[in-house]
Amino acid sequence: MKTSDFDYALPEELIAQTPADPRDSARMMVIDRATGQREDHVFRDFPDYLYPGDALVLNQTRVIPARLLGVKEETGVPCEVLLLRRVETDVWETLVRPGRRLKKGVRVSFGDGKLVGTIGETTSAGGRFVTFSHEGLFENVLEELGEMPLPPYIHRKLEDREMYQTVYAKQEGSAAAPTAGLHFTPEVLRRIADKGVDIVPVLLHVGLGTFRPVKEERAEDHVMHEEYYEVTPEAAERINAARERGGRIVCAGTTTVRTLESAADDSGRVRPGSGMTDIFIMPGYRFKACDALMTNFHLPQSTLLMLVSALLGREKTLECYREAVEKKYRFFSFGDCMFITDRRALGGRPMTE
Repeated sequence: MKTSDFDYALPEELIAQTPADPRDSARMMVIDRATGQREDHVFRDFPDYLYPGDALVLNQTRVIPARLLGVKEETGVPCEVLLLRRVETDVWETLVRPGRRLKKGVRVSFGDGKLVGTIGETTSAGGRFVTFSHEGLFENVLEELGEMPLPPYIHRKLEDREMYQTVYAKQEGSAAAPTAGLHFTPEVLRRIADKGVDIVPVLLHVGLGTFRPVKEERAEDHVMHEEYYEVTPEAAERINAARERGGRIVCAGTTTVRTLESAADDSGRVRPGSGMTDIFIMPGYRFKACDALMTNFHLPQSTLLMLVSALLGREKTLECYREAVEKKYRFFSFGDCMFITDRRALGGRPMTE
């Protein structure tokens, strides 16, 4: 398929610059996966579309302040390093700017020398390995000097770092937030649990694989970057138990989908384990573990939009996006969301006539 097959027109003013306040006040388009029928709601209605016996799967990764602003030691030229993945104790896979000036062996100073990074070899994805030297724990230095790695289309600085974390974030390691999860509040989670839905945490540390743009003309030629995922034995058991009792596996976000689809066998049974995944889900993919998906509205021609199109169908997806633009939904990381659901699984809640 052509990458351009996943394009759509988006006015810049619909790119959300701040998250919804309160979190659960974001708008939510509910779509019947089978028919494409749509309704407009707000996210606090989300529990109404879940049923006893379902499993709601969340990505409990936590974003680190992965954006480091410093200077080239020799010249004082401003530099930026974005941490993607820890390779060894003080060695990270990164993206650097300006890439051409930061050659192997160059030292970059952050915080007047509190942290120094030495540029290493180029990675297979075009980034750089960087080795850091510092006093004390790296995590403490990063907390002091690092900034939250907001996407480039967000131009406002965060007043509070927690605005870019889910309320259930636990395990640090992401270079970007699993943004579908930003809509949840403790109250919404309580209502979901009270309905008899099992809320199951898994892990995928968001890195370059999630947000790297597709530059190839043929979408199939795009190579996904690896990201770390983990499904504990308890999580796998609970997800499989939901399927066995007739419940649906409802994924909160595309990173959760990629985690489960990486861990599932051909029969749909989720296996415990951890490792690196470079799974690329696009139309034609047969889903093994995901029955329903709550996700934000994604960038044109992105792998995330392709994943949604694989679940809902490309034409239905683009119809939903066109309608969202007409109704002035807010897009991208801090924007509104959509819930793609198959009500046939448990009889379901009928759409409004």
